[in-house]
Amino acid sequence: MSRRPVHPLHAILLAFPIALFASALLSDITYLKSGEMQWSNFSAWLIVGALVFGAPVLLWAAIGLFRRRRDPERTRALVYFLLLLVMWIAGLINAFKHSQDAWSSVGAAGVTLSIVSALTALAAGWTAYS
Repeated sequence: MSRRPVHPLHAILLAFPIALFASALLSDITYLKSGEMQWSNFSAWLIVGALVFGAPVLLWAAIGLFRRRRDPERTRALVYFLLLLVMWIAGLINAFKHSQDAWSSVGAAGVTLSIVSALTALAAGWTAYS
């Protein structure tokens, strides 16, 4: 059985949350090491960008999951959708967390949410491209 390749537009859109959530994590780590408030602002912008591009990817995955009701690859599509859902929800909560002032936005909770968002984005990309 051959797997259907990821649609090129879907692949391009998926690349944005992967890169942006990973960059937000790096920006959070840089903020923790430097204390420069602009790094927290960069993280907030990167997270919002990842959410903007992640929303159509999540919608596309939901439609793909619905269309594969009797497909043998439904389990893979379900895992992919759930990874994207966790990524997007963690990113949304992280965006709310980063909307606070810089000193309280990037603490243990902010970095943890950035780690969850980045890792689930990477796992979703791995699932989609493998």
